[in-house]
Amino acid sequence: MKKLNYILIFIFLWSCTSNTIFEKPKDLIPRDTMSLLIHDMYIAQSTKYFKNINNQKGIEYMPFVYDKYKIDSTRFQNSNFYYTTKIDLYEEIIDDARKKLEEKKEYYSKLQKRKDSLRKDSIEKKRVPLNELDTVNLPTKK
Repeated sequence: MKKLNYILIFIFLWSCTSNTIFEKPKDLIPRDTMSLLIHDMYIAQSTKYFKNINNQKGIEYMPFVYDKYKIDSTRFQNSNFYYTTKIDLYEEIIDDARKKLEEKKEYYSKLQKRKDSLRKDSIEKKRVPLNELDTVNLPTKK
């Protein structure tokens, strides 16, 4: 009986190991394109919660991303599944997309700071100092 238990445990453990090797899909999205695609997908997902120029909120932008790269969701799913089985490669793809997002964030934050400083300078130039108000000849009541 003990031998049977050991054999069953061995068979169970052996069957749990993953010996499946996933083949590349025929229409695999290249690594660099996948990184750009994921970058744009992050942006499309985050814009769902903001209003656009026409004050519309909750618009799904993913179809536009698929159109930009001329792919469909099935091709992306197959490629994404393949890359997730190669975890080291997938991690590099995600890191590339994250770096591009951080560069873009840094660029736009610098641009926003510059716009804010220009706006602040223009407001300060328009202000009239209080001592100049004293020298203005205001009509007096008689």
